Amino acid sequence: MVTAKAWVLKKHFEGFPKTSDFDLKTIELPNLKDGGKRKLLLESVFLSVDPYMRPYSRRDMKEGDIMIGTQVARTVESKNPAFTVGTFVVARSGWRTHFISDGKDLQLLPSSWPESLPKSLALGAVGMPGLTAYFGLLEVCKMKPGETVLVNAAAGAVGSVVGQLAKIGGCKVVGCAGSDAKVAYLKKIGFDEAFNYKTVTSLDEALRKASPDGYDCFFDNVGGKFASIAINHMKKYGRIAVCGAISQYNDSVPQQGPYMQVPMIFKELQMEGFIVTRWNNRREEGLKALLKWVVEGKVKCHEQVTEGFENMPMAFIGMLKGENLGKAIVKV
Repeated sequence: MVTAKAWVLKKHFEGFPKTSDFDLKTIELPNLKDGGKRKLLLESVFLSVDPYMRPYSRRDMKEGDIMIGTQVARTVESKNPAFTVGTFVVARSGWRTHFISDGKDLQLLPSSWPESLPKSLALGAVGMPGLTAYFGLLEVCKMKPGETVLVNAAAGAVGSVVGQLAKIGGCKVVGCAGSDAKVAYLKKIGFDEAFNYKTVTSLDEALRKASPDGYDCFFDNVGGKFASIAINHMKKYGRIAVCGAISQYNDSVPQQGPYMQVPMIFKELQMEGFIVTRWNNRREEGLKALLKWVVEGKVKCHEQVTEGFENMPMAFIGMLKGENLGKAIVKV
């Protein structure tokens, strides 16, 4: 019998999450059985902390539930021939060190995954964040070579991939982030223009200076005030992919306008919210392309790794505060 550790949501977040909102539990896992659903015992190796966990916890979880989330896990014991001992998988089993599965909810890493490539990238550039960038740009923004793409939270897990994929697609890319170190990183990975939204005297001016002709595509991870100003810089027939609204997730009181209808009408803009699971049937296509670009060095990856399962809440809170560069990961 294996004892697993798990972080549960002790109390729904009010405003910004606190470490006291979580509780660390131990769970005795039953032994595997040949029949039924207890076919695999897995141990988490890397766990992901992502912005979506903040709004989804309110929508989908009850107090006392294990925190939602994804991990790269290793098969420890198996009664399922499709998963031999030592096989690595991506699972959506929440914040826990060990778990039992029948294998139906597990995804093997792509067979072409090089041994030299960190398996944690299956939670980042070659995982859900990378797929979000891929399908958001191709299917929602419908970017074309020669266009100008704007992305905010550009040094994060999704935004950093968005910018690099846009460059691969032959676009000019403008990104913004919340520190000078992040801005330097964006320029290092190929962004044409980048600025620190916290230190510019005028966001309106900074957007105009970065691209005087405006923007064809806007990949929005932030929402709020940034989106309200950016929409005025869109070109006619511009496309806006609404991926996230991290500026609003921790608000106790909803933000009030300004409202977007007038610029949307006059510029004839398309604005579409999306969730990456819409393209689950094309997941392999996206992962194959992303893995190829990572291996070729066309997409560079940075991970903010926190050591220790006991530090999951701290890593999550730090990510929401923007302390991470690239993908925030917890190594068990």
